[in-house]
Amino acid sequence: MKRILSLILMLALVCAALPVFAAEQPDLVLAVASDLHYNLPEESLTFYTSDPVFGYANRRAAMENESGFIIDAFLSDCERHRPDYVLISGDLADNGRSTPQEHLAVRDRLLAFEEKTGVEVFVINGNHDLGAGSATDIEDFKKIYKDLGYDHALSMRAEDCSYTADLGEKYRLIALDSCDPTVSTADGMTAEKIAWVLKEAKAAKADGRSPILMMHHNLLDHLPAQRILSRNFIVKAHLTTAELFADAGIRVALTGHEHCSDAAGHISALGNRICDFATTSLTMYPLSYRLFTFGEREISYAARQIGSIDTAALAAAVPGYTEPILSAMESDLSAFSKQFLKKGVQYRLTLQLDAERSGLRQGGALYTLLDSVYGRLKELLEMPLYGEGSVAGLAAEYNITIPETPYETGWDLATEFVAAHYAGSEAFDLRGPEITALLRLASLILKNVPADALESALPDFMKELSGEGLENAKTLARRTLGGVRPDEVFVAALVSDLVYGFTSDDAPDDNNGAIEGYGGANRFSALAERFAAFFRRLATMFGNFFSFFIG
Repeated sequence: MKRILSLILMLALVCAALPVFAAEQPDLVLAVASDLHYNLPEESLTFYTSDPVFGYANRRAAMENESGFIIDAFLSDCERHRPDYVLISGDLADNGRSTPQEHLAVRDRLLAFEEKTGVEVFVINGNHDLGAGSATDIEDFKKIYKDLGYDHALSMRAEDCSYTADLGEKYRLIALDSCDPTVSTADGMTAEKIAWVLKEAKAAKADGRSPILMMHHNLLDHLPAQRILSRNFIVKAHLTTAELFADAGIRVALTGHEHCSDAAGHISALGNRICDFATTSLTMYPLSYRLFTFGEREISYAARQIGSIDTAALAAAVPGYTEPILSAMESDLSAFSKQFLKKGVQYRLTLQLDAERSGLRQGGALYTLLDSVYGRLKELLEMPLYGEGSVAGLAAEYNITIPETPYETGWDLATEFVAAHYAGSEAFDLRGPEITALLRLASLILKNVPADALESALPDFMKELSGEGLENAKTLARRTLGGVRPDEVFVAALVSDLVYGFTSDDAPDDNNGAIEGYGGANRFSALAERFAAFFRRLATMFGNFFSFFIG
């Protein structure tokens, strides 16, 4: 009898646990990558600076020769994790417009992965992938990738590369071509595309499916006032568009383009939440992609980094890789890619710190002044931050204290912020030593402009203000700000904290976290969070103001 009772009790416990186990089973698992930027390997490694390890870091700071091997490593990871689907949100090829062979190389890798694993891949184009009148146009792209999403298309726009496809039994992918077919640097969002997304989201809900959006351009800001500071990376009228998409039932938008790992949230006036997950470039630091697990009540996500690549095959494919380079990759690929990024950014900015590149007339007063400032700026950035003959020592002469940080030079410090933006989950305290050191370094640069250059340039510049000098100044402003006026930048910086504090909820962690699932949406709690986020941002803004300006 005891055995029978024990058996009944055990069966009862198992049956009681079954709903719990069932509830924990995911509805959908996605691996999401973006901005593969595949490059055909060079015939031999090209060095741009004298650095023996990172001297081949290019101005894009992208691991171009390694790109194919990084893509292979990503697909190997996917083979181990076995997601239900793999999604890629654009820029599959770096020179896709002019070099279709790059697309063919990516396509063949993806098709081989599909055949080997049975896991289907869905792609959408980015601004590097095609262009009207280019070697790869819209029809070429659809033809090349016809078996990577388009073969499952439920609907497709003839005018661009947009399509929809079912993902499992409960979700529908809306793959939106957000690119301008003619101008690579412009976003191509139009009223017609927005209407199409809304129609397809409505159709998905009518079929009992939840819509997931994938597009190349960002839907929400992934850095302060992105619409102004990085205007070509985010869609036009982005908050209005996000409002419409959220109210159409889209909870998740998967984007790329900005090359950052960042999560941004928005709550509509009706209390509907949408989260834009920007995924960083797979072939640049931090060499990461995302894994999403969709459940009824919760959608969790995690960033995963590529841990290693086949360095032996890389060295065989591209002559010029030295033992120190390969050893550094093999020792810690993540650390290598971060330093590669920082050195590439330094190389690019060094080239840009040039008065002639700013579009100014050589010999003019503003040119002379700017040339002197740029020259001194480079010197200071290259100096050691601490010790003998350092920036800290020079700063002390101006009663400026550079706080202790682990960084060796000004370049090392400045490029760390770029790397942090790319990696996401930035941990810099606004009042911490890193930001303080950067601001004081900037202050030192302003104070340390050679006085003779300033004295000789200013009178001539004042004379020129009514003529060519004014045009030079306007040219410099246009080159720096594009089509944005300086007053617009100032106003955006002034009010963005309040605006985004009200319209955006406190977004989850950039890399690892969870949001409410499609079945767990609660409008009232979302609106309450919206107001709470606004007041938290307001308190933070005033706290920073008093800290910096009142003491």
